Amino acid sequence: MADPRSQVEHEEEDGASAGELLIEACRRNNTDLLADVISSCGGEEKAAEVLNNTKTVLGNYIYHEAALRGNYEVIDMLLDQEGFECDPINTREGDTPLHSAIRFINSLPPTPPSPDNEPSAAYNLISMMLEAGSDASIRNKANLTAVQLLDPRNVELKRLFQEAAEEAEREREIAGLEAEEHEEEALEDDYAGSGSDSDFDPEEFKRQQEEKKKELAELKAAKAEA
Repeated sequence: MADPRSQVEHEEEDGASAGELLIEACRRNNTDLLADVISSCGGEEKAAEVLNNTKTVLGNYIYHEAALRGNYEVIDMLLDQEGFECDPINTREGDTPLHSAIRFINSLPPTPPSPDNEPSAAYNLISMMLEAGSDASIRNKANLTAVQLLDPRNVELKRLFQEAAEEAEREREIAGLEAEEHEEEALEDDYAGSGSDSDFDPEEFKRQQEEKKKELAELKAAKAEA
């Protein structure tokens, strides 16, 4: 992961540096300009370095600049870049881009629910950011997460954040059970190989493993249905 505190110096190009062009592209939702700058970087690794380290004079990264304006298309392109950092922290507020996107959404006038129950543009934006890896648990300098910044009247996004939190918890449970399963399998192999005459009961151990495998399968099934 690139160090978000460092700042890359870019060579001048047609009167503007690559960093200045990136900032302009993200502010204006200009995907063509963004694509041009990325293609001029000379490879994915260099592009990621430039994208992750370009900052404005006020300490915003380009992801913040796009998120503060709700620029979906540019954000979509940024998130497609290999090695792109999803949670850079800006200087002034200590915000992630997810915080910035919520600030933008809070500034919009209320919109009535869609008669077809279609998700709003704000929902689609935040959903994309969360799916790409934005961490909703990060707190800014005011000790607030992005969801704590959210206008409490925005039920649609509150529900989205809750669903994302539940999904993250399921992922942690599955990862924990899988790690425990691997450890227990290794332990069983050790006992079997040593011919230990201790109180270890292979049959009871096997039964416990089967129960945990069943629990893991149920968690994975619940995740698939969610």
